[in-house]
Amino acid sequence: MRSEQPSFTDIEYGNRRRVLRREKFLESMDAVIPWARWVALIEPHYYADRPGKKGRKAKPVETMLRMYLLQAWFSLSDEGVEEAIYDSYAMRKFMALDFAFEQVPDATTLLHFRHLLEEHDLGAKLFADQNEIFDAQGWVMRGGSIVDATIIAAPSSTKNATGTRDPQMHQTKKGNQWYFGMKAHIGVDAGTGYVHSVTATAANVHDLDETVRLLRPDDQVVYTDAGYQGIANRPEITEDERLSKVEFRVAARKGVLKAMPEPDRAPQSVQAGVRAKVEHPFLVIKRDFGFTKTRYRGIAKNLNHLNVLFASANWLMRARAVALTG
Repeated sequence: MRSEQPSFTDIEYGNRRRVLRREKFLESMDAVIPWARWVALIEPHYYADRPGKKGRKAKPVETMLRMYLLQAWFSLSDEGVEEAIYDSYAMRKFMALDFAFEQVPDATTLLHFRHLLEEHDLGAKLFADQNEIFDAQGWVMRGGSIVDATIIAAPSSTKNATGTRDPQMHQTKKGNQWYFGMKAHIGVDAGTGYVHSVTATAANVHDLDETVRLLRPDDQVVYTDAGYQGIANRPEITEDERLSKVEFRVAARKGVLKAMPEPDRAPQSVQAGVRAKVEHPFLVIKRDFGFTKTRYRGIAKNLNHLNVLFASANWLMRARAVALTG
């Protein structure tokens, strides 16, 4: 890890007139991520997998976690993130590395670390920890959720080692276009827009099938788009004592909305304003983090990745909200 004494490079970069957007983003994330808590969640599994192992000393958990997050946030390959850290002052600063004492972990070391997170479902644990902090701090509201899903494309090419497409990914039609890949389903706090639940399925699984897995025990109102028509009549809702009392505010279809008298459109407009909050986390992971196509084969690996991305998105949205309010 870097020493307390600033290097010549630190001094040189400190005299710049302009701070790049990447550096601002990394400084913001460095300040909000609960490093000690996340390291404590990973540490027991990390060192437990190395009893009696010979060879190079294990890299610190926080170093590997920082490198893994850089890979997730900038949508880089194992080799790509290693090279980017060497090339970017902002990334090297985020990694807290001083090249006079330590080099960047290589791509293979990062690969093993990512496999460790996937094997022990640690992405879900990091996401759950973030939600626990937000709840304890009173940063989320209760009683209402928004549910929605988005398609994440998967490579359809068979030019790979197995000569096949990912068997866990499937096709679905949206509008007049076919997509091959998976779906990310989320439940979002209706008051704040923070994501509290994440699931992943093949793209051909209907959004309705995942709804009950996205709701919180105290939700009384759930907002959805028109694709969730009929959700209140599903057996898993009507036959559950708690869920049968939930009010599902489903958006009217465009044709129905167009035929409505003007006074009846007002409630729909209000509901649309609430539902819009669910689009922000999707925007963050797709635009800010570049996750528009699956990086790994299989639903489970990509779900682990999604859990980390949505936990990061919540922290990023929180940091931006604090910055706006001063």
